[in-house]
Parts: sequence; C-alpha cells; structure tokens
Amino acid sequence: MAFRTEPTHTHGQPALTAVLLCNLGTPDEPTAPAVRRYLAQFLSDPRVVEIPPIAWKPILHGIILRTRPAKSAAKYQTVWTPEGSPLKVWTEKQAALLHAALGAQGHRVVVRAAMRYGNPSISDQLDALRREGVTRVLVLNAYPQYSGTTTASVSDAVNAWAGRARHVPELRFVNRYHDDAGYIGALAARVRQYWATHGTPDHLVMSFHGVPERTLHLGDPYHCECLKTGRLLADALGLPRERFTLTFQSRFGRAKWIEPYTEPTLQQLAKNGTKRVDVVCPGFVADCLETLEEIAQEAKDAFLAAGGSAFHYIPCLNDSPEWIDALAAIARRHLAGWDTDRPTDVQALADTRARAHAAGARQ
Repeated sequence: MAFRTEPTHTHGQPALTAVLLCNLGTPDEPTAPAVRRYLAQFLSDPRVVEIPPIAWKPILHGIILRTRPAKSAAKYQTVWTPEGSPLKVWTEKQAALLHAALGAQGHRVVVRAAMRYGNPSISDQLDALRREGVTRVLVLNAYPQYSGTTTASVSDAVNAWAGRARHVPELRFVNRYHDDAGYIGALAARVRQYWATHGTPDHLVMSFHGVPERTLHLGDPYHCECLKTGRLLADALGLPRERFTLTFQSRFGRAKWIEPYTEPTLQQLAKNGTKRVDVVCPGFVADCLETLEEIAQEAKDAFLAAGGSAFHYIPCLNDSPEWIDALAAIARRHLAGWDTDRPTDVQALADTRARAHAAGARQ
C-alpha cells in the first residue's frame, strides 16, 4: 500500500481543530468535458448506483457519459454565476460565515468546504488541513437527512483518505440534523420572509431529492427523515395538512423511486384548480442545479403548462443568518470535549503554517 508523504511530526505540537463542511459537488465548468469528468466520478460511486459494476459500467461509459454531459452542461449554463457554480459558491460562503460565527462565540477552529465529487475534493482538503497542523476534524455534512447515497459516501471518502494516512487525525461526523430545532427554525424563517414580501400561496410543495424505493426497503432512513422534516416545518408554519404536499425530485433511470414525484404532483395540482403554488426544497441547504434549474425552471414550466397561474420558488437557506446560527449550534454540539477556547487565533496560525509549507515546497 502506498502512503502519502506527511508533514514531520513535531513533539508538543498543540492540537488544532477543523470543521470540514462537505457537500455533494459540481463540475468545474458548465461544459460537456467538465460535466463528463464530474458524472464519471459521481455515477461510479457504488453508494450512488447500487448496480453490480459488471452490469453498470457498460451503460455508464457506453451510453450515459456519451449522451448526458452535453445536455447537463446546457442546464448548468442557465444557473452558472460569474463566481462559478452556485453550489460551490454558497457552500464556500457558508464555510466562511460558519468560521466567523464560531470565532465570534470564542471557538478557534479552521473551517473549510469540500466536495464529495469534483473540487475541492475531500482528500485534498484533508491533506491541506494536516499540512497546516490540524489534528482533529469534525466532518459536517451539508445533508440534513441521512442517506447511504450521500452521507455514507462522505464517510467512505474520509475513511479512504485515512486508510492511506500514517498519522490520522481524530475524526467526528455529523450525520444528520433533519429534526434540529435551529434547522427547522431557519427553514420556517426563510419561508415566512418570502411570504412577507410575495404573499402566501394556495399550496406549498416541499420537494426533497429522490432516491430509489429499494433503498427504503433495505433500511435507509432517508424517507422517514424527510417526512419528519416536512411535518416539523409545516407545524412551524402553522400549515394545515391540506395546504402542503411533500414530494421527491430528480428521478434517474427506469427503477421506481420514492413517491410522490415532484413534477407530476405540480401538474396535478394545476389540473385540480390550484392557482398559485410555492415550492421549497428543505433537503438542500444551498441552491444548486437541482433547485435553480430543475425546480425554478423545469417544474415551473410544467405547472404553468398544466393550467397553473403563478409559480414561486423559495430559495434555499444559503447564507441566511438563521441558518448560519443553526449551523454553528450544530457544530458546537459536536465539537464538545475538544478544547477550542484557546486565545490563539487558530485560523491565522493554520494560514501561517500553510504559507510556510508552500514556501518550503518552492525552495
């Protein structure tokens, strides 16, 4: 087994703590080659596609990676920003705001963003943190609801990195916060703020990312945790049962996925006479292709074409103050027992060490 070259251990080195905020990932550019690289990594993960490789690889490389990248790139182009991919932009901003929030509360930690697929990768960020002297890492998933297809895959990536390391830092994982009071409160605040400006809808649709139905029968808690999030959010908003619907989006392939599906539900609501519908995506803490294109564009067109009059997409939590406060509270609970209250500015110390390491590498 090949081991990475690691920083020299220094006796008496003070413990440094980091929070690694992990999201799904994104192509580097909204182009077919970049999307192909991203999809090849994403769809090769056995956590994502639970089909034996001998059967799946010919389909992936012979069909999907030949036809899908150009179509997906065109969709990415409709949501790309001057700063880059919305998912990456928001996740990195959340990491910066989380660092500021924890620092203001007296917690001296390094906070970085990482992507399960694409860049910056989990392994690259862990390498960088170790070079900076970090000895303890809290892996904070940007997935409120646990799923083997997402949360467990992040754990796989972290553990694969650790399996190639000699000096492994202490590791902790935040696997879920689907019923966290701060998270639910931030969602409710986001919806209320939107309604205060735009008025209230006839019906609210809560759209979560879908997964194959077989994952539910195999013991994945994702479906149950989505239902609980939806119920708690409706309670926080004071919505009666007939005023909201929970759905699942982003179906891929021919297998049956958990239902009800988002777009057909919206079409049926329009056919039943619902004039205005609002859609919120509680399972996504940062806006991305699945919210800005699939919901705000495609689902909107489907609802209006089916006879609806007004469609409103309520943005994700992104950088809302309520969400950053909730995220900081979640991090603090999982940091408990690690001394992060030292007066030393850990971020500045880590930056200094990173610069020193880079200068040494250039010599």
